[in-house]
Amino acid sequence: MHLRTKKENLMLSKSIKIIFSCLLLTACSQSEDISPSNATDVILEVDPTLFIPAGLVGTITKVEKTLSNGTTTMCYKITTSKTPTDHVMGPWCPTNATDDASKGGLWFEKGNIYDVDGAFVKNLATFYNDSKWNLIRSDGTIKVTNTKEACQAAARPDVDPQYNNYCVECQPTYFSNIKLTYYIPVKPIKTNGTTTLGGGAPGGMVGVAFNGINFDPPAPTQAILGAYTLAPMDDAGGHVNGATGYHYHAATGKSKKVEQVDGHAAMIGYAMDGFGMYELLDKTNKEPTDLDDCRGHYDTTRGYHYHVAKAGSNSFIGCFHGAQGSVEITTN
Repeated sequence: MHLRTKKENLMLSKSIKIIFSCLLLTACSQSEDISPSNATDVILEVDPTLFIPAGLVGTITKVEKTLSNGTTTMCYKITTSKTPTDHVMGPWCPTNATDDASKGGLWFEKGNIYDVDGAFVKNLATFYNDSKWNLIRSDGTIKVTNTKEACQAAARPDVDPQYNNYCVECQPTYFSNIKLTYYIPVKPIKTNGTTTLGGGAPGGMVGVAFNGINFDPPAPTQAILGAYTLAPMDDAGGHVNGATGYHYHAATGKSKKVEQVDGHAAMIGYAMDGFGMYELLDKTNKEPTDLDDCRGHYDTTRGYHYHVAKAGSNSFIGCFHGAQGSVEITTN
């Protein structure tokens, strides 16, 4: 039998400690879901003071919640009134073929933005090269949903056939009892992989603006157009549905923004994973050239963050690079 010397025992003890330390470091890295190559990145906490108090219900508090990746962490609980206080809502649908752009909202098509005025509605058959478009009556008035019941029947994915060839407009007063409570991680947790939009929060919410209005995933334009309906956004990129009330499908510069002293694009809110969301263009009207598939990149001032897509694209970001919080919808 070989008996270890004191020197050999000491070397074995050191080796065991080194192996244990390496295992411990690996476990910590995995539990925090941070890629080793990004372990030293700057990660900024969410700043609750950036939200407009008038758009909130109560004060922002901290609670412990479980994120989309199973991690339990402290989150900000942010309850909003669903009414922006930094801009007006609407209008959406013009009511006559002679109405100018001030009487209607916006429509997005193939990356471009169009004013929904009377002439645009009158020209839809040519615009889409389909003669079935006919939203205008013989007297020049435009068919518009003007009740809550009509709005709900026309705004659903399977549009009620009686509202084919209508301009769909849902007024905020129809759903004024809706309140949203967001749970967003105080400190974002960047994941090794990405998560596609559409899961987690109800409706697959992308994030929240500083005025408390939610950034939504792309509007289902194919279902809308398939029924020969039009559901315009207002000049702020928002419209109303019965699920979450008023919400945004584009960033058009109307909601609160936080300018950056170094000329970087202004900040407009937070994604559901806690990373900041910024406008597309910086002060020199340049778009970042190093964005990943989620439309995010990193700098030492802002850490990892997203830049929203151009308004006409009907989208904000491509995916999440962090563990997402959740949203509760209540009515009263």
